[in-house]
Amino acid sequence: MDIAKVIVDVPVRSTDKTFDYSIPDSLKVWIEVGSRVAVPFGHRTVQGFVVSLEYGDVKAIKGIKPIQEVLDLIPPLSPELVELADWMSERYACRRISALQAMLPTALKGKAERLISLGGTEPEPRNEEGTLFPDEEWFPVIPDTGREEREITEFVRRAGEVSMKQLSRAFPNGAETVKFMLRRGVLKESQSIKDKMGKKKLKAVDLTMEPESAREALNNLPARSARQKEVLSFLIEMEAMLPLPLKDVLSALQVTAGTVKGLEDKGLIEISEVEVYRDPYRGRDFKPSTPLPLTSEQSAVYARIVSSIDEQRHETFLLHGVTGSGKTEIYLQCIQHSIEQGRQAVVLVPEISLTPQMVERFKGRFGSGVAVMHSRLSSGERYDEWRKIREGKASVAVGARSAIFAPFGNLGLIIMDEEHETSYKQEENPKYHARDVAVRRALLGDAVVILGSATPSLESYYAARSKSDENFSPVLLEMPSRALGNELPAVQVVDMREELKEGNRSMFSRGLHAALQSRLERGEQTVLLLNRRGFSTFVMCRSCGYVAGCPECDISLTYHSRSNNLRCHYCGHAEPAPEVCPECGSEHIRFFGTGTQRVEEELVKLFPGMRVIRMDVDTTTEKGSHEKLLGQFRDKKADVLLGTQMVAKGLDFPDVTLVGVITADSALNLPDFRAAEKTFQLLTQVAGRAGRHKLAGEVLVQSYTPDHYSIIHASGHDYASFVREELKHRKALHYPPYCRLILVTLSHEQMPVALRMAENYAMSIQGKARQRRWFGSLDKLTSDGLDLLGPVASPLPRLKGRYRFQCMIKWRGTIDAIGLAREVSEELEDSLRDPVLQISIDVDPQMLM
Repeated sequence: MDIAKVIVDVPVRSTDKTFDYSIPDSLKVWIEVGSRVAVPFGHRTVQGFVVSLEYGDVKAIKGIKPIQEVLDLIPPLSPELVELADWMSERYACRRISALQAMLPTALKGKAERLISLGGTEPEPRNEEGTLFPDEEWFPVIPDTGREEREITEFVRRAGEVSMKQLSRAFPNGAETVKFMLRRGVLKESQSIKDKMGKKKLKAVDLTMEPESAREALNNLPARSARQKEVLSFLIEMEAMLPLPLKDVLSALQVTAGTVKGLEDKGLIEISEVEVYRDPYRGRDFKPSTPLPLTSEQSAVYARIVSSIDEQRHETFLLHGVTGSGKTEIYLQCIQHSIEQGRQAVVLVPEISLTPQMVERFKGRFGSGVAVMHSRLSSGERYDEWRKIREGKASVAVGARSAIFAPFGNLGLIIMDEEHETSYKQEENPKYHARDVAVRRALLGDAVVILGSATPSLESYYAARSKSDENFSPVLLEMPSRALGNELPAVQVVDMREELKEGNRSMFSRGLHAALQSRLERGEQTVLLLNRRGFSTFVMCRSCGYVAGCPECDISLTYHSRSNNLRCHYCGHAEPAPEVCPECGSEHIRFFGTGTQRVEEELVKLFPGMRVIRMDVDTTTEKGSHEKLLGQFRDKKADVLLGTQMVAKGLDFPDVTLVGVITADSALNLPDFRAAEKTFQLLTQVAGRAGRHKLAGEVLVQSYTPDHYSIIHASGHDYASFVREELKHRKALHYPPYCRLILVTLSHEQMPVALRMAENYAMSIQGKARQRRWFGSLDKLTSDGLDLLGPVASPLPRLKGRYRFQCMIKWRGTIDAIGLAREVSEELEDSLRDPVLQISIDVDPQMLM
């Protein structure tokens, strides 16, 4: 007997293991490691993934059930991805099914569907009134159902098999009849896994004969068939492009479907359903590009990377290049080299940087061989881009973090642009970091990894410099000069406290106001960054101090002027903006803070005639909105591009000579040890948007804390000095890269329960760590060790109606702190058995909120 070890799609802890299923002879040829299968599990049918196979003389296991169905002819996961999922399960303390599901497009996350077919039993004979004959009185009688039974039986017989949904629709009052027919065996029920989305098909027209024969048939058509002649002539002309979509033929010739059907009736053409790809870039022409000559810095970097690609040697490179140093051209030429070796490439970019401009660069160089995967595509488009990769029709995948799971069979190169971006860390289960997954996947497939950034994360830069981590020691490659030889833009920091002292209460300093005016007069463009969204941050009553808050979360609501409502940016709660204070009835209720909408209104008021494009979460919700807005800015239909973080990265416009940062230090006040690093990175990135071509650039940074080291070093484009100072703080407080973190969040609808469980969790961690001689202050421990902070209320103590407490585990060395965190979590869940309790384990967290 051949056995398949299957992970079933039942997301509970007791099923986080393999289950054995026999492989029927009819399915043996189709089942491989990575196959998606439908298997019986208890009283239902569920989806599962084959993770290993045992062939040949395997001892028969009593009661083993067979696999019911193979869901894909080509396995959606390769053995390499299955192995990667095992690693993710251990590394991120998640269930294996969560890791496997993360690798699939939404369309393949199937669900069971109930199917009804005829059983082996004929309907019992009934009289005209629908009553059973006397010898059948053992079964309960349903009056007046004889005719309905016959109709249901005939309906199912004709279809062969119908879904329960179809049957209910056809017989809306027949539920009881169907139930009794199932109990008697007249009907039988089975279950099948159906995907959320299928392949897109449309009707297409093709010739049934060679063009010469078709021309002969054309001449033989009678004169009265002029429209049919027109269609046939058109198809002969377009022979090289056949089959053609029927709708395109009808549209091009302005004929009816009946005209085309007449040709099919004569046997001259055939109309059939063909599969089509939902291409998000269909109809777009991308200007082809050719490799650019490399500078000496670029050439040295390129040669070092290519040597590893040639030898098919796994190696990770940290490419530290200033903004405008030509990192993208290095990426493009390395990809080309990898393709020439017969291997494929994945390019990861942060979702916020996946602009049409970025897509254009890769499509322009590699054409239709590029598949693009990101959240702004529809589910169908994402599914078809994924299939394009799996079926070998693409050699390059460009996308956000989940593109790391692109189903390439011979992956040779993984590029991660802006590697410092926190959006590479997934905040839902499985809480993986795409950088670590990329390095692991490359190791499994002898591939090369390039991590590129103008401001690398401290963890990556420290690992490259110190070589202290045997699992992650990238080779540091540096490009300190811009590719075009132009200087980095001058950065001026404006002290907004002084502006206030001198009577300027505007959101724009006098220097920024003058710079905006001069750009307007010269016809040059400006990028303005505000690190917030919405019209203002909160609504407050000046009479009693009331602040409008979310009823489900401990956070103030944000005002949005376009819809005139208040919205919670965590749970989505929305309500109309109040005209009077709900607490005291005062009319002195005002909007406080500065948001992008408010800045836009102020700009238009101060600079009449100024054309402003605002890019934030509210203006980019519609499909294609990013592309449309950036296209307008590129075509100089606007003077100012105003936005949140999405305007800080990946944009390259030759006429942008001014960058203004309105609130440079807003992120510095967040309860996050990375606050200074994130501020430095954001300021450096947005400053890099200015003066990238022939025109010189200028950057004005407005700040209320201009003497903060992150702002001082960002204004000097001095990454090395910032790193030295920041590492001192990290080392003193034992934060990464000098240790690793695990954030454990316990939440419950009742605050006392959440607090008690958090305290129990902390006590158990400490007790078990002491038994293993791991526990103690990291100041005193010289090598391997573990310390615990908390429990404390989370920075957002209540979210979506749940109270939240957190424990922070700090650890270093080779101890299995992740295994310990998971072990204690499982023990606590087992002892409490409270379905309302949720325990979240986040390994190497990027967000501490």
